[in-house]
Amino acid sequence: MSVVFFNSLRISVISTAITLLIAGVYAFALTHSRMPGRGFFRAVALMPLLTPSLLPGIALIYLFGTQGFFREALFGHSLYGPIGIVMGEVFFTFPIALMIVLTSLMTIDRRLYEAAKTLRAGRVRTFFTVTLHAMRFGLSAAFFAVFTKVFTDFGVPITVGGSYPVLATDLYQKVIGGFDFQMGAVVGILLFIPAAIAFLIGHLLQRGHSAGIDGSAVIYIPEKSRGRDIACFVFCAAVAAAILGILLMAVLGSLFKLWPYNLSLSLASYNFTAHESSGWSAYGNSLKLAGGTAVFGTALIFFGAYLLERMPGAAWMRAVIGFLCMVPLAMPGMVLGLSYIFFFNNPSNPLGGIYGTMTILILSTVVHLYTVPHLTALTSLKQLDPGLEAVGSSLKVSRFVTFGRVILPVSLPTILRIASYLFMNSMTTISALVFLYSANTKVATISVLLLNDNAMLGPAAAMSVLIVATSAAVVSLQWLLMQGLLRRTNAWRGKEA
Repeated sequence: MSVVFFNSLRISVISTAITLLIAGVYAFALTHSRMPGRGFFRAVALMPLLTPSLLPGIALIYLFGTQGFFREALFGHSLYGPIGIVMGEVFFTFPIALMIVLTSLMTIDRRLYEAAKTLRAGRVRTFFTVTLHAMRFGLSAAFFAVFTKVFTDFGVPITVGGSYPVLATDLYQKVIGGFDFQMGAVVGILLFIPAAIAFLIGHLLQRGHSAGIDGSAVIYIPEKSRGRDIACFVFCAAVAAAILGILLMAVLGSLFKLWPYNLSLSLASYNFTAHESSGWSAYGNSLKLAGGTAVFGTALIFFGAYLLERMPGAAWMRAVIGFLCMVPLAMPGMVLGLSYIFFFNNPSNPLGGIYGTMTILILSTVVHLYTVPHLTALTSLKQLDPGLEAVGSSLKVSRFVTFGRVILPVSLPTILRIASYLFMNSMTTISALVFLYSANTKVATISVLLLNDNAMLGPAAAMSVLIVATSAAVVSLQWLLMQGLLRRTNAWRGKEA
């Protein structure tokens, strides 16, 4: 057990360090250079958010596996093990680190650079005393966020981990392979404690950083520097090429007729009925899961945030509820899924009837994803005039009528963001569902896992590509709806003026 724990710890530290290095330089290039294509590079960097964690592992097998196109690039080392896990985790967690570090760099006050220039500080000294100093909170918060994600991830290790055990795969093998639920619970605790500690430290660091931001800061606009801009462009182009290469390899892998023997292109891998008994129903179940989670989750989360933020109540009760809303972010999905087995599969539980149904999948997914949309809703509600309910009360209108007629219409952009986030992450999640699905509720990510286990790499890649395409379509739809709301708002303001 100790070997498995330290394997997870070692992989998490190495993956996090590499991810932070790449994300830090990439974020610096986006904010502190005048290189061309910054918008394109930022969009490409966020693409891994649309993918299930199984996809990078599958693509890496095509690229660097035993029969991969570039297997010689590993200089005789095997992809299956620490090398493959680290490569996959860096791809999967890169956008998470980038967004956090970008935020810290975008809040640097331009006046600090002007002061450094006035004091005749060189570029190197300015970087260490101004830029790196401002990045320290972002890098620290990103470290713990990425560490938690890698430590609890299941998708990458199960595809390219080989015989190198980590806690997530060990938990899966003990519960699914050996039906050893007691030992699985022990592994689950080991998986939860470091993740919870890392989450708490990262949360405290972020709170400390946000408290020190000066609202009067002037946005930094970098000066032109040919050498720096070329270097930043080359670095970002290399990282973007690696990201696009993995995504492109997954697409090509889904089109190969019989890899590696027949590389002619075919859509045979998308004929899921020929490869698995569930056929297309797994993809359909994912749409049901994502749709149900988006609708039910958005309603529950936004209304719950409204009650917490806008309704009167004791301060201690708000603090307790607020803490409980933060817990899911620190809870590994596999631990959540295992706890649902113990609770809902108990014969004395009157709610046991939902075990193995789509209801429990939606419920577990909403709980697992609760924290981020909750914080988004709270942030939006805090920006509204606190006197809206008082005005409604003076007009003898109940709070809930005010909520329906005023709060909801004003908060539509936030509601769309929450629904999109829940839908997209429901399509790509696997960890909590791997213990809860049944033959009738198998979802697309579970299908990818089973196809990969049965050495059907082409169909597994095809299902992964469908998940990415669906997530991308939802994000595009959200953007179009947001643009429509913005145009409508601007037109209304123009008429009022």
